[in-house]
Amino acid sequence: MRAHDAHPDGHDQSRPAHGHAGHTHGVSENADSRLLSGALGLIVAFMAGEVAVGVVARSLALISDAAHMLTDAASIVLALVAMRLAAKPPRGGYTYGLKRAEILSAQANGLSLLLLSAWLTYEAIRRLVSPPQVTGGLVLATALVGIVVNVGATWLISRADRTSLNVEGAFRHILTDAYAFIATAVAGLVMMVTGFARADAIASLVVVVLMVKAGLGLVRESGRIFLEAAPAGVSPEQVGRALAGRPYVTEVHDLHIWQITAGMTAASAHVLVAPGEDCHAVRADLEAVLAESYEITHTTLQVDHNPDPLLSIGPRPEDHCGDSHGPVHRPGPERAPGA
Repeated sequence: MRAHDAHPDGHDQSRPAHGHAGHTHGVSENADSRLLSGALGLIVAFMAGEVAVGVVARSLALISDAAHMLTDAASIVLALVAMRLAAKPPRGGYTYGLKRAEILSAQANGLSLLLLSAWLTYEAIRRLVSPPQVTGGLVLATALVGIVVNVGATWLISRADRTSLNVEGAFRHILTDAYAFIATAVAGLVMMVTGFARADAIASLVVVVLMVKAGLGLVRESGRIFLEAAPAGVSPEQVGRALAGRPYVTEVHDLHIWQITAGMTAASAHVLVAPGEDCHAVRADLEAVLAESYEITHTTLQVDHNPDPLLSIGPRPEDHCGDSHGPVHRPGPERAPGA
């Protein structure tokens, strides 16, 4: 079964409905770029100073924060590049354009967090075993400035369009760093008051935990999109039952739900309609259900009449598509919510 073949009886061909309600931006892409660029300037300026202070103070916590801020800066640069690529119109073989460049950026951000956390874990454990002398006062002062800088950068990015996984990835980087600076400030205070040098390495391990959590989240969410999985919180089984329970629908199969990019969900399906009913009206009803109940506005539905077994000679209805994929949904008392 091919999604764009007309049915021999001429009733209804598949017709995509390309609404974009689920992928609108709260602010313009130019505004997003300006907000991210402002956050990038703050981070790069502070990062350079933090590296210098970290070397002087011999603080792994400060250096680990600076390393995290380097990934923050890289994540914002990636986000800016990906936004430009995603804004390019579709052409050639790229029928959706380069919208998934944003997802590549999000996945790169997640992987960078995980790789950096592995190195910092090794260094922190080494310093727990043999702690160097760390200047707690410098650590505390730098961390307090870092908190202010990160709060400012976080505020800027929070005003951008966070429905984009690309922007959300950059936001998580910065927010994680703000929490990390709080841990570093606590470590600096502990070292000043008690002289407990291992507090620096312990603060680094706190940073690592936050980085791993953020990194795994980005890799998991971007991976779902690359693997064509349904969006989190959307059950294809539930959607199939809801569609099959609509008036005059006798069967729904080949139902696929996936994300083109964050905030842009698409669906396709083959729908069989009771003999003699209006296929066009049924399709419009199903498109409305998908849009209103599941926020799926990019749809391609092939709608055909279910052959009347008493009048037709040929394949049985269940053999309508020889290469059908996935479960078949039919109406029934237990399978027709919303009917």
